[in-house]
Amino acid sequence: MEAALEKILKTYREKEGNVISILQDLEETFGYIPENAVNWFSKKLDIPESRFYGITTFYAQFHLKPPGKNVIIVCRGTACHVKGSDRLISGLRRTFNLPEGEDTTADRKFTIERVACVGTCGMAPVALINKKVHGKMTSNKLIKEIKILEVKKTDTNNEG
Repeated sequence: MEAALEKILKTYREKEGNVISILQDLEETFGYIPENAVNWFSKKLDIPESRFYGITTFYAQFHLKPPGKNVIIVCRGTACHVKGSDRLISGLRRTFNLPEGEDTTADRKFTIERVACVGTCGMAPVALINKKVHGKMTSNKLIKEIKILEVKKTDTNNEG
């Protein structure tokens, strides 16, 4: 991890970056913002940790916990909301038995994210599964897609 942090620090200094550029590089490198990385940069740059966390919690692109292996993004824009995106989220939460306040399954296989809009209103409601867009989604169709994904992962693991 130290080598990765040193590389990000070098880039920060060469390009006269800012806290957001550090956070973007951390997110890209680790998939989330590790607490020990924030502490490290805070000490190296004499920037309060609160500044890092203030930015991290303000922007939805940053995550403080590692995401699951599969990320399901549900659009909550107006068209998607009207056509049932809340039902999609509720169905996923029931399927994964996610406690209130948690977005990632205990086994770290799935993470559910909500976004304001993905810009595909004509396909509402929309879910992205591992960045692949699925439109006119229903809870049943979404669960079927997840089961297909689980089967594919199992088949891949059994090859060899």
